[in-house]
Amino acid sequence: MKLQRKNRRALALGALAVSGALALTACGSDDTGTSGGDSSASAGASNIKCDDAQGQLLADGSSAQKNAIDAWVKQFTAACKGVQINYKGGGSGAGVTAFTQGQVAFAGSDSALDEEEITASKKICSGGQGIDLPMVGGPIAVGYNVPGVDNLVLDAPTLAKIFNDKIKNWNDPAIAKLNPDAKLPDLKIQAFHRSDESGTTDNFTKYLIATAKSEWPYEGGKAWEAKGGQSAAGSSGVAQQVKQTSGAISYMELSYAKDGISAVKIDTGADAPVEATTANASKMIAAAKRVGTGKDMALELDYATQAAGAYPITLVTYEIVCDKGNKSETLPGTKAFLRYIASEDGQKILEENDYAPMPEEIISEVRTTIDGLS
Repeated sequence: MKLQRKNRRALALGALAVSGALALTACGSDDTGTSGGDSSASAGASNIKCDDAQGQLLADGSSAQKNAIDAWVKQFTAACKGVQINYKGGGSGAGVTAFTQGQVAFAGSDSALDEEEITASKKICSGGQGIDLPMVGGPIAVGYNVPGVDNLVLDAPTLAKIFNDKIKNWNDPAIAKLNPDAKLPDLKIQAFHRSDESGTTDNFTKYLIATAKSEWPYEGGKAWEAKGGQSAAGSSGVAQQVKQTSGAISYMELSYAKDGISAVKIDTGADAPVEATTANASKMIAAAKRVGTGKDMALELDYATQAAGAYPITLVTYEIVCDKGNKSETLPGTKAFLRYIASEDGQKILEENDYAPMPEEIISEVRTTIDGLS
């Protein structure tokens, strides 16, 4: 665990060194949302309240939500004059470390803060602590590139053996049994995992631990533990490797599973295999239990669900912020941005970008919590 912390700190420093390259500057506008930018941005930004938001917000974390953040920033900066938001999707581990070191206004993580991270956050949240606000949902697609195979079904034990380097070829009998009508090639499996500490890894391996423990004898966490396979940084990195490598397979947020990448259907034991869609992820999230206390809204997902149409490999990305003790120079911008992304308009953008919005009973409480940030 201590080694993981050191790795996480190193990742955070590397991520912050290049964060300026990702600056997304504001379009000329006033606080009513009238913008000099394109008409579609103006229409989407019309309900954004900028309040006293000014200056630059630095943020880092989950690469899974990067496409959503980019879409939100485009709308927000079209409405709010003089605001810059630099979000470096360096991975959940890098984001949490940057937050607990006071280097960012907020962080994104696909895993809720653990006890050690909450303790660390109290040093930079004067009189308060870091809290988890569930904001983005979505399926973790198991993307693959196997010539001639477009409708692949896998179950948890088979996935665990593939990523644990126990199943090495695409025409393996275990895969053939799940896909009796497929023409599986005699092709080596090229399994890719994340090289950085990742909440996507954490959620993917939580699914394997919950459903195939004997085939996946690892503790789990943001760092990849199994031997073998190949690695790449970020969701975009593993997606690129799958696109360009025949026989490849990896796990990634759904919005990255496109342009030559097909997504596995998961045999959960339900009547039919479940497809990786935002609607099916929403069914999974709707059954989540809240385990956070006070203003913290950490959720517990049932990765072993067999409910019809519930996609089991689903993550929730949290925006992590201080409940009290936020820096005065960044608090107005942080609240305005978080208020927007939690709004009805902000959540609608998720559906347009292959993410799942939060269920109303969850997001309504998130909105109340954001209003009380100080």
